[in-house]
Amino acid sequence: MDVEASIRKCADRIAKGVQVCSDRYGAFLQADAAYDNAFARAYMDHEGPAHEKKYAAEMATAGQRAARDAADVAYRYADRQAKALELELRAWQSVNASVRSMYSVAGH
Repeated sequence: MDVEASIRKCADRIAKGVQVCSDRYGAFLQADAAYDNAFARAYMDHEGPAHEKKYAAEMATAGQRAARDAADVAYRYADRQAKALELELRAWQSVNASVRSMYSVAGH
């Protein structure tokens, strides 16, 4: 029964993880769009030679880039956690199959 409870618990965590991953990816997309827009504005607003525009825009948007990168890290972490939970579920299912097999051999 403990194994089956662990399987249910893991499956529930996987189901909740789907929303977490979706939320994190949505946050990343929003941060990425905000960075792109801020970079374009800073690039176009820079008063100076063309070869300076890119560097000026990069310096002006360091905060947005950091926010985008943090959102990317959060999404990738949530995604890795979801994959780890799937592996954990498979492990519990394997344990469950072994336990059933032992009981079957023992005649229970």
